Amino acid sequence: MKNIFLAVLLSSFFFVKAQNKKDIILNPYEKKNELILDLIGPLLSGGINASYERHLNKKSSLGVTLCYIYDNTKETDMNYSISPYYRMYFGKKYASGFFVEGFGMVHSTDGKKIYDTVEKLTFTENPSVINLTIGVGLGWRGVAKSGFTYGANLGMGITFLNADKTDHDHVAKFSLNVGYRF
Repeated sequence: MKNIFLAVLLSSFFFVKAQNKKDIILNPYEKKNELILDLIGPLLSGGINASYERHLNKKSSLGVTLCYIYDNTKETDMNYSISPYYRMYFGKKYASGFFVEGFGMVHSTDGKKIYDTVEKLTFTENPSVINLTIGVGLGWRGVAKSGFTYGANLGMGITFLNADKTDHDHVAKFSLNVGYRF
């Protein structure tokens, strides 16, 4: 028994490959995680729009976008949203270039509004409601060797849960963004 153990131990040195420093250096484009910040969201809607994306391989990724509206003086009915998405990339570099996406969105919007034209007053008929939206989008992503990313995307979704309780039955999703891969 000791001889068999010794033979297996000695032969394992021939079959095991040592890890070289060259094996652990990654291509700077092939980092798996990315944090993204929207540049135009705060200007247009008075909110912050940030995303986390996990690259599954060269051509696809999963992510989630969080949006919170902090400025209620803007003409927006949305309060917050959580939007998971799946993207398929068609570029030559790792997870970059033109992409298409499918997304879902859970979001809170203000209830239906009643407008009084004579006195120019606005009343909300219902309290804020939670909606569910499914949609598609497209966009473009560029990446630098340092890990910084830049891009744009545009999407459209249809609200199918509680759409009758708000003034909106669809959602537009657009972004000019910068990010960092790590």
